[in-house]
Amino acid sequence: MLDLGLKILLSYLVGSVSGALVAGRYRGIDIRNEGSGNAGATNALRTHGVGFAALVMLIDVGKGVLAVLVIAPLAGFGEQLLPLPWIAAFCGLAAVIGHIFPFWFDFRGGKGGATAIGALAALSPLALAPVLAVWVITVIATGFVGLSTMLAGITVAVFPLLYRPDGFDAPLLMFGVGVALLIVYAHRSNIGRMLAGDENRMEAAMLWRRDRHGH
Repeated sequence: MLDLGLKILLSYLVGSVSGALVAGRYRGIDIRNEGSGNAGATNALRTHGVGFAALVMLIDVGKGVLAVLVIAPLAGFGEQLLPLPWIAAFCGLAAVIGHIFPFWFDFRGGKGGATAIGALAALSPLALAPVLAVWVITVIATGFVGLSTMLAGITVAVFPLLYRPDGFDAPLLMFGVGVALLIVYAHRSNIGRMLAGDENRMEAAMLWRRDRHGH
């Protein structure tokens, strides 16, 4: 299991390279002290605009892709006891954990959505369509980005149960369940604010509300 352990560790460390915090250092800021305090693309967008958020998103999505497509298949890490799909799923999940609990940034990171999308794109591109559809529809309907990300994360876990053209994809299910649990946990403060009626909405995304007001 040396091969798997080293690859998981490397994926976690890569996942710990937070896009918002790395980009923020070049601007002399710590985004965790601004806006919602979250080191993710949504808070980057709200506090520093589209360009900064796009850079953050690129880095965070790239970490998930790197873990699955580059780190997982690496040779020379010792004996490989698991098939590559399992190693890739574990590495993708480790990158998400690194994003949420980054070693390099005092274990205070983002909420995992972008890195999970990058890993999912590498593991199962077909799963992206329903996951992104759930996210977009929820944002349009509610304006709650946190709720949208949680439901999208749950969709990652549900997808391999419903779509099984070549049989049951156990590694993808493991990845999906892990992602769903991690993302819901990372959004626990959002859940509290929604229950209290204090959660911010992304008003610009709520198309039905803009139409209703004639904008």
